[in-house]
Amino acid sequence: MSDLLPAIEIETGNNPRHAVIWLHGLGADGSDFVPVVPELGLEDLPGIRFVFPHAPSIPVTCNGGYVMPAWYDIISLEPGSRRVDEAGILHSREALRALIARENQRGIPAERIFLAGFSQGGAVAYTTALTHPEKLAGLIALSTYLPTPQIVSDEASAANRDLPIFAAHGTADDIVSPALGLAARDFLIRNGYRPEWHEYPMPHSVCIEEIVDIGRWLCARLSA
Repeated sequence: MSDLLPAIEIETGNNPRHAVIWLHGLGADGSDFVPVVPELGLEDLPGIRFVFPHAPSIPVTCNGGYVMPAWYDIISLEPGSRRVDEAGILHSREALRALIARENQRGIPAERIFLAGFSQGGAVAYTTALTHPEKLAGLIALSTYLPTPQIVSDEASAANRDLPIFAAHGTADDIVSPALGLAARDFLIRNGYRPEWHEYPMPHSVCIEEIVDIGRWLCARLSA
């Protein structure tokens, strides 16, 4: 993953001034959240570049070693915890930082870049955003968890202590339990962050109510 990750890019207007880098979940690819863009209600705002990278395919231990798109290996799944490959998470963090750097080179500074992720992608987005040395525009963490709280505690970035965070979870999620999402939220609050928390009556997925709320949240920050 030393080279830039391949990605789908969508620009909502000419000369985008902001970027959203959005990571998919385990076994999916960058196309997974492309249909969300026109539903966010961003038409009246200046151009935004959405970047949907594809994770590399690797063996995933908890799925019997089956090779699939993944941001890191998951050793085991427990209802209230995860055993994960921390080195893989850090590897994906570097790949995400490389995408941030490319946006910088294309004229969009870190302070105008949002990181977003669903499930496993959200776990990488959490880890990257909270430890990124430059101030970011915000973080969207969907149906996810914080896999490496010790790394975040040890490497927390002073620049992102006031990072705007939209965190959401389905109350009927049977893949990433709501308890894991709440544990991430509570970790953030204990450490001085102020996440905006949302719950929806849904399984491990997204719903239109959530998409509308994300759009409103983005609009509020892009219009400021």
